[in-house]
Order: sequence, then structure tokens, then C-alpha cells
Amino acid sequence: MAIEVLLVDDHAILRDGLQMILEDNSDISVIGAATNGIEAIHKIDQLNPDVVIMDISMPKMNGIEATQRIKKNHPEVKILILSMKYSKEDIFQALKAGAIGYILKESASKEVVRAVRAAYNDRRFLSEKVDELVIDSYIHEQKETAGEHPLELLSSREREILQLITEGKSNKEIAGMLFISEKTVCTYRSRMMKKLDIDNLPELIKFAIRQGITSV
Repeated sequence: MAIEVLLVDDHAILRDGLQMILEDNSDISVIGAATNGIEAIHKIDQLNPDVVIMDISMPKMNGIEATQRIKKNHPEVKILILSMKYSKEDIFQALKAGAIGYILKESASKEVVRAVRAAYNDRRFLSEKVDELVIDSYIHEQKETAGEHPLELLSSREREILQLITEGKSNKEIAGMLFISEKTVCTYRSRMMKKLDIDNLPELIKFAIRQGITSV
């Protein structure tokens, strides 16, 4: 049984081009087309396609708004957003609205068949550039928030001493293991407690265990 696809785009040339590419594959059939989001909603009610390829920018109702409404009434329909742009905001809005994929028009001719098959099998599909942008954005956000993690407040030496304290080592034992003085160990311990806003040793040990410094 062929995968039934609805094309939604206000440019006839693009719709026709995508239809030719898709129907060159025996497992895919284009069963209809729409020129805007409102028309798409009506067509889906009538045709019940497996996959919808939805332009993001259209008159009357854009692709993201249409996707939200369609997913509310037809959660089983898989929607692939088609766009000329790949800004982080557009991508995340599309995925939040319920789209299973995001295809760039510049690479649609190469990717649309794979995207339709992936969507039909309930697998997310992102154009290569979109995928890279999403990953880069995630890494950037992780770097920006890394300083908010309590352990990031501590130096590597302080974390090392924290682990030894948690494992029950005395100041003297720690000093001998790290080849530093007991006074220096005390200084490190006081400094890390101040950074973490912790007032006593038992609380410091509880903190270390919660953060996975040691399983003791």
C-alpha cells in the first residue's frame, strides 16, 4: 500500500515538482494539494493522508498554525514542514507545533522521498543544515548554562579534595596523597564550602553524594 501524501504550498511550480519526484517512487502517492493552511485543514478532513508536506509561509494561515490545528484533530497525521529558512526559532516552533520533520526547499529534491518514508515510519527527519543548527544550538545553550551547575563552581583540585573528603579521608591523609600541607587542605575545604554556600562537613558530604562525586 502506497504512502498517501498531501502537498501544501502556495506555489504551483514547487507542488508540481515535488509531486513528480515523489510519484517516481512506487511506494508513494500524492493524493491532493492545498494552497494555504485553511485549505489544508479541509483537505485532510476529506482525504486523511498519511503524510503532509507543509510550506511554512503561506497566505491566510501559515504552516505552523495549520500544523497545530491539524495535530489537534488528526494526531495520527505526520507533518513535514517545508521552508526556505532555517532559523532556530522557526525550527523549534515547527517541532513544538507537532511537525515530525523540517525540510529546506533548497535540498527538498534530494531529501523529500527519504523524509516522507521516515515520517510514515514515525521517525523524525531534519535537513542536514537544520540538523547541524539544532545540534550547534544545543551545544551553545549547554555551554551558556554550564556555569549554573554547582560543580562548575569548583576547581579540579577542589573537586579532587571533595571526593577524598567524602570517601572519609582525613586532612592528614589527603595532604599526604596530594603532596600538599594539611593547612592547604583546610584552605581548599573552606573555599569550596564558601563557594557552595555550605556551612558544615556533613552537608558538604551529602552534596558530593547527590552530585555523583562518589557513591559512598
